[in-house]
Amino acid sequence: MCEHQPQCPDAAATDREAARTIATFPAQGWSLLCNGVIVFDDTGDILPDGTAIAPHRGPAPHCATLLELVA
Repeated sequence: MCEHQPQCPDAAATDREAARTIATFPAQGWSLLCNGVIVFDDTGDILPDGTAIAPHRGPAPHCATLLELVA
C-alpha cells in the first residue's frame, strides 16, 4: 500500500503510527495513515483487518509528578 521510500511501517508493526498521514479529519478526531491504520485523537487505533487497539497514551506529566511524591 505504501509507496514512500523508505517504506512506512506495516500495520502489524509496533511502530505502525509512524506511517505518513494521507487524510485527516480533525473535526471527527481521526486520521488515516498510508498503511491503512486509522488513528484517533485519544491514541486508539483501528487496523485494516478491523482489530481495535485501545487508547495507549501515557500518564499526564503532572500525574507522574504526583505519583513520585506519593511513592
